[in-house]
Amino acid sequence: MKKYLPRYLLGMLVLLVVLGHAAGIYRIGILEHFDSILYDTKVRLTMPRDVDPRIVILDIDEKSLAEVGRWPWNRERMSTLLDKLFDRNGISLLGFDVVFAEADTSSGLPVLESLAKKDNREATAIQSVLRELRPSLDYDARFAAALKNRPVVLGYYLSSKTDGTSSGALPPAVLPPGSFGSRPIAFTTWANYGGNLAEFQHNAASGGHFNPLVDFDGIARRVPLLAEHKGAYYESLSLAMVRTLFGFPPVMPGYAEGTGGSSKAGYAGLEWLDLPTARGTLRIPVDENVAALIPYRGLQGSFTYISAADVLADRIPAEQLRGKIVLVGTTAPGLMDLRATPVASTYPGVEIHANLISGMLDNQIKFRPAYVTGADVLLVLIAGGVMVFLLPLLSPFRASIVALIVLLFLLSVNFAFWLAGNMVLPLAASLSLMALLYALNMSWGYFVESRTKRQLTGLFGQYVPPELVEEMSRDPENYSMAGRKAELTVLFSDVRGFTTISEGLQPDELATLMNVYLGAMTEVVRHRRGTLDKYIGDAIMAFWGAPVGDPEHAKHAVITALEMQAALPELNKTMVARGWPELKIGVGVNSGTMTVGDMGSPVRQSYTVMGDAVNLGSRLEGITKQYGVGIIVGESTREEVKKDFVFRELDRVRVKGKAEPVGIYEPVGIEGQVAKEDLDEVKLWNQALRAYRSQDWDQAEVMLLNLTRIKHRYLYDLYAKRIEHCRKEPPGEGWDGVTTFETK
Repeated sequence: MKKYLPRYLLGMLVLLVVLGHAAGIYRIGILEHFDSILYDTKVRLTMPRDVDPRIVILDIDEKSLAEVGRWPWNRERMSTLLDKLFDRNGISLLGFDVVFAEADTSSGLPVLESLAKKDNREATAIQSVLRELRPSLDYDARFAAALKNRPVVLGYYLSSKTDGTSSGALPPAVLPPGSFGSRPIAFTTWANYGGNLAEFQHNAASGGHFNPLVDFDGIARRVPLLAEHKGAYYESLSLAMVRTLFGFPPVMPGYAEGTGGSSKAGYAGLEWLDLPTARGTLRIPVDENVAALIPYRGLQGSFTYISAADVLADRIPAEQLRGKIVLVGTTAPGLMDLRATPVASTYPGVEIHANLISGMLDNQIKFRPAYVTGADVLLVLIAGGVMVFLLPLLSPFRASIVALIVLLFLLSVNFAFWLAGNMVLPLAASLSLMALLYALNMSWGYFVESRTKRQLTGLFGQYVPPELVEEMSRDPENYSMAGRKAELTVLFSDVRGFTTISEGLQPDELATLMNVYLGAMTEVVRHRRGTLDKYIGDAIMAFWGAPVGDPEHAKHAVITALEMQAALPELNKTMVARGWPELKIGVGVNSGTMTVGDMGSPVRQSYTVMGDAVNLGSRLEGITKQYGVGIIVGESTREEVKKDFVFRELDRVRVKGKAEPVGIYEPVGIEGQVAKEDLDEVKLWNQALRAYRSQDWDQAEVMLLNLTRIKHRYLYDLYAKRIEHCRKEPPGEGWDGVTTFETK
């Protein structure tokens, strides 16, 4: 037992640290982030992914803007929209995810009123006409009249800026100051608001804010159903719409059993809101901020979208909207209210409200009461106790079986509460504890003999050749996976027409083909001391100069590109012999300052390079087919190795994502190994390119014709077509000869 004591002590220490987080004594940021990821994953895995037929989103989309005009529309148009929705289509409830904060002056009424105030004969005439026209020109009054006596809920926003001022009018507070006594409830408090014009809010049935709570990672998972402003409590747009639908039942705070009329040990006890309706009490779970978790039904489109233009033009059958709950929002570019959510990084804000309304009506709001802390602590103790005391006694195989059983137990309990009880239990603490204890026991003895070599092999072995790992292990202090800036060279290669090739092969044949091809190309990269970054489908990404420094990184990358092309003919013989199609590849090479290091997410890390120079290398590979060449080298790479290689300048280009043009080159071969006829061809091509850029079309065309007689290349045909186009549409004196690519 004594030999297990160190592991028991370390295990208990890990357990106590995680237990403190689970009990809420302190918070560990990475575990909170992990819990958020797990919550989002559960939402995506279990959301129904169906369409709720009760709720319709009236979309101010591009079609509407094209037909009706730019937003905001005048209030006369909005009055017409309301009349059509209620009178023709017979909707049951309407909510606006927009704010009508400013007066509508588009009718010209303010101008006429100003003219009527002047002291002259024309003003008297205008006053007479104005009395008759005012009812038809006062668009705001018409819109206010259209709102009156109809179940319309206006939206507004709350602001936390203390230096700002409020505008517009708020609806009446749903609960007055002092409604919760002295209970320490952590309401979301807002200092200011942006509301609708007072006459609109006065005539509307109700109003609600459309502010979600954005968590620390920028994700909208909750909406405060009640928010505090100057001591009073205001409801969200979704809650206001549900209350309007049921005839404005009062909001009744619901407290946990045993808390009575006061809080205990700092716990407020507020866990739900009750809405007493004719159909029974509607109970809505809330958290410590009186916020509800958004019950996402699916990706964007979980509710029917109808263009506002179609409603205005009566193109929608009345039965399609009859009795529906309608939310007015926008998806038009420039107007779209986008939020980052668990189901999508960009998600329409109007659908957040629709999801909440749907969840309230179906009683499908997940809840996270305070007592889940106790459940989390219990699960951490059970999982931790088993792992701490059993794993040191077991062989690696049996320890893995125990860890798997514990994992399945934790997942089963968590999902059972999630699916059967609509309860959100934390999972990160118990899973992280399990993983930490398993790793601790499996890695015991890791820091013994050959520790440094094994460590470096584990970190870099999948990226760099074994001989470089051996070299690194001799001086490990100088190597790290931490991110840093460095001058490096990156290479991208891609198989041409891979989609067509893949469609013509069986899956097992395609897998074998790719293994053969990637194996051959990877050997070339490793032979030239390259670091293999990743395979991207049929593409290869590699770089030179890290983790082991290489003063000739650009030279080695260009040689690798030439050798990859040179290896293709022999490789294609194997392909043809097996009945597979021949392969052609494009290669892009670029040098520059890059960030290199271990990057990624908590789920997966990768030793890779990032930066503008990397992106340009990828773009260069993508445009090889545009010039009919196998390799394109960036200007910075060419400058580094121009003494070592013969290059053919192809063009000056402006690739997508970069404003400055760059020169692109094709390596012809190693200096001193290129045949004289090839050198002569390059020389003549350079003359043709100069003539082309100086707009001497005749001279350039003659040279291209001579070049074609030497050797037919797609490049010469490309420039011949450009000259033909320039004759028809001369580029003018300011032409810089740069080709712009709008696609990657």
